[in-house]
Amino acid sequence: MKVTTRASCADPSDPLALTVDQATTAIRDALTPLVGDQQVAIRAALGRVLATDCISPIDVPGHTNSAMDGYALVGSELPKDGVRDYLVVATALAGQCITQACAPGECVRIMTGAPMPPGTDTVVMQEQAERLDDDRVRLDARHRTGQNVRQAGEDIRRGTQVFAAGRRLAPADLGVLASLGFAELRVRRRPRVAFFSTGDELRSIGEPLGEGEIYDSNRYTLYAMLDELGVEIMDLGVVKDDRQALHSAFVQASAEADVVITSGGVSVGEADYTKEILGGLGEMAFWTIAMKPGRPLTFGRLGDAAFFGLPGNPVAVMLTFQQFVRPALRYLASGHWPTPLVIEARSGVALKKRPGRFEFVRGILAYDGQGRAEVRPSGAQGSGILTSMSRANCFILLDEDCAGVVEGELVRVQPFAIEI
Repeated sequence: MKVTTRASCADPSDPLALTVDQATTAIRDALTPLVGDQQVAIRAALGRVLATDCISPIDVPGHTNSAMDGYALVGSELPKDGVRDYLVVATALAGQCITQACAPGECVRIMTGAPMPPGTDTVVMQEQAERLDDDRVRLDARHRTGQNVRQAGEDIRRGTQVFAAGRRLAPADLGVLASLGFAELRVRRRPRVAFFSTGDELRSIGEPLGEGEIYDSNRYTLYAMLDELGVEIMDLGVVKDDRQALHSAFVQASAEADVVITSGGVSVGEADYTKEILGGLGEMAFWTIAMKPGRPLTFGRLGDAAFFGLPGNPVAVMLTFQQFVRPALRYLASGHWPTPLVIEARSGVALKKRPGRFEFVRGILAYDGQGRAEVRPSGAQGSGILTSMSRANCFILLDEDCAGVVEGELVRVQPFAIEI
């Protein structure tokens, strides 16, 4: 009798497995960006996503001003050759307006940010002027008309769009909006994410460990990655491999969250009642993905919530979160699916690999003595070795066709959490 077995994680390839790109596309196509917004103070808006376009109510700068400490004068008065002496007739400070115009042979001492005096259009920085006495300066012929002056509205014009709806606000963005006088901003509501771990062997921190039991690290890495994204977090703890407990947890999570994430217990080959519960509450796809680590992944819907069932191994949890869950949450929050930054670097060591799967090697990206980017593995690559993620700052990307890398060969590298 012939026995047919399904490909395992030890096999180099699985003809029934999805590629990483296929899984990404399927997830993106199944999601719809969230609706709903709220008004928040600008200090509370870091990392939030704009719900409306921001239109400038003013010019920035609001007035033509000096970009340097120096001397303001009429550009046509600059010497064409040799030197020329000027009488200093006034001093212009930031926040003060000088009404006195400069006659031929006159200039105004001016500070950075001060409005340009009437008729002047040029500033000579103080380091390039020779002070003769309290009332006179000498300038040479190296200067040009219009230098060191910031024109009104040269950064932002009144009525122009500064940021479009859907932008995730960075620190510099808040500075720009503050310069326009925005005290509050309309932002999209944040995704609500519920998560829990499953497994009879898991114990929470503070509990004694019995034989074969382990502390649940996945909830802490998941919490940290979710917190970094600025979503609303619901930590439902550790749920035992019990039909009623799992059913209650899934019902509670799907009723209160936009996204539900579990680690462990929902991959192919796990308890039948887990898949039965998920199937009864929603629509699930139990996938194998041609990648290492992180081969099993469950994705679907629990009621109105999107569901991600991540593998149980700690590194696989972090990898599948970074590659699939993180961009999905960004997409739900903003309508934009981010693209991770990928660069090239020289491999500092030879890397073994068989064709068939996409491998994400945890790596340390640095620069060698010649200033070239170089990368090497961060240590042993087992999917349970979480310290390899702690030491790493990137993934080395080895695609399905790669049959290994020789030392010094260029490889593609994905630095952690840098997106375009």
